[in-house]
Amino acid sequence: MRTLLRRRTAIGDLTDDQRRITWQAASLLLDYPDDDLVSRLDLVHRGSDALPSVLAEPLRRTVAELASAPLSELQAEYVETFDRRRQHALFLTYFTHGDTRRRGMALLRFAEAYAASGYVLTAAELPDHLCVVLEYGATVDAAVAHRLLCDHRAGLEVLRRALVGEGARWAGALEAVCATLPALAGDEAAAVEALIAAGPPEEEVGLTPYGTPGFDVGPAVPAPAAPVDLPMPGLRRG
Repeated sequence: MRTLLRRRTAIGDLTDDQRRITWQAASLLLDYPDDDLVSRLDLVHRGSDALPSVLAEPLRRTVAELASAPLSELQAEYVETFDRRRQHALFLTYFTHGDTRRRGMALLRFAEAYAASGYVLTAAELPDHLCVVLEYGATVDAAVAHRLLCDHRAGLEVLRRALVGEGARWAGALEAVCATLPALAGDEAAAVEALIAAGPPEEEVGLTPYGTPGFDVGPAVPAPAAPVDLPMPGLRRG
């Protein structure tokens, strides 16, 4: 784990490291449950000791939920929760663009942001998947990830409300992520209500009432000579 940074962020009293730990933990919890699940749950529980209760408690609730069911049941429930319900998508651009052609440009913004840090995704990963964004923020560039998450704050809130409202096992992870971000602004609150009412767009016409996120990756950071693989989770085991 990186040396603990004591510099305060603009969000409450969170340190940069507390936000990074929360993002890494949520990324591990929201990933598809597999044979490594037990070790991931142990890692998250240990890492939560460094967090304030507003972040630690929802993460630990998710740990407890995932530890209480057999793997096969969790896998089936994960697919039912995230792959078959429009308001449960883990792909951030889906909330603003659905499956329309404009989503491709939104995905490119994520890819460009990662490339500016020298990070190249594997062919199997889409850049707007929440787990990818969170782990990128936890281990590569927290400031860029924060801007990406804030640009898609309305979609994250729709996802959080949907999971909490249905009592989904993964709701606590979304609660923790949202607790690391600024509160919804007026336009974002309106966007949430519009998304809940209408769902993600299905056509090019009348795409979104609140526009496309205006994320700018800013000046490119010189990339290293070779692509950098995303580091392994940085939470301390003991």
